[in-house]
Amino acid sequence: MRRIRYDHPGGPLFLEDAPVPEPAPGELLVRCEAVGVTLPVVRKVTEAAEPVALGGEIAGEVVAVGEGADRFRPGDRVTGLCFGHGYADYAPLLEHMASPVPDGASAVDAVALVRSGLVAYGALEAARPAAGEAALITAAASGVGHLAVQLARLRGASRVVGTVSDPGKADFVRSLGADEVVLYSDTGWGEGVDYALDAVGADLLGPVVAALAPGGRLVAYSSGGGTIQAYDLLAGAKSVTGFQIARISREQPGLYEEWRKELWALFAQGSLRPAVHAQYPLAQAGKAHHAITIRANLGKVVLVP
Repeated sequence: MRRIRYDHPGGPLFLEDAPVPEPAPGELLVRCEAVGVTLPVVRKVTEAAEPVALGGEIAGEVVAVGEGADRFRPGDRVTGLCFGHGYADYAPLLEHMASPVPDGASAVDAVALVRSGLVAYGALEAARPAAGEAALITAAASGVGHLAVQLARLRGASRVVGTVSDPGKADFVRSLGADEVVLYSDTGWGEGVDYALDAVGADLLGPVVAALAPGGRLVAYSSGGGTIQAYDLLAGAKSVTGFQIARISREQPGLYEEWRKELWALFAQGSLRPAVHAQYPLAQAGKAHHAITIRANLGKVVLVP
């Protein structure tokens, strides 16, 4: 089979031949039809001290099951988060991380909707939104952000502000339901919002906190780091909550499954529309990473082996 690897931090990414893996106990072997490209994986290539397996969101057909795996059988279509080599024709998937892809949905739909949607849904839950409140979504054109904009509107937000890196993304974000779209470089944007979902971190945390109304809530789910001054919270009785979807999947699997079912229900109703920026063949994984690195994507970037 084909697999993507790199030899040193920063890449480049290239194809190699590798044996088809055998599923370990508790694993499924999936023939990958779609692989979602995420910012955390892109960052690993440049930031990890040593080369790591490029895992991530995969979707496809189960071709073999390991000992003890009994929820799925060969021929089933599944999606889930792969912790091994996921940029490949075949990838191992822990059965407890797998969920079914419903009839009528494609593998590309699955990687665009499920994991990114779970992050967006969970971050929104952590914000405890009430109908009629104003929301701020950073990275509003990203794989997670474009779903968060739609979900905030579905949860009754009276005003949704989306932030983007490029003015060329404004029409896309407005088409999702945002009332206002502002650039990171603007000042005084989104003032008076009741809650904010932040996927950027770093230097953007200060402006996000400043945009909160008194009593406002920030949910941070970025891997970009950053610092918030305690006084900026105290002055307006504001709060910050960190959110990590991996913790929900590990410690509250029932809730994780409930959210997943709700996402598919919204998708089936046409209320939630995952957008795919581009589909790249496996050999062009480097181009897919570059699209995210330069923040060019409108929605999800997908590899199609």
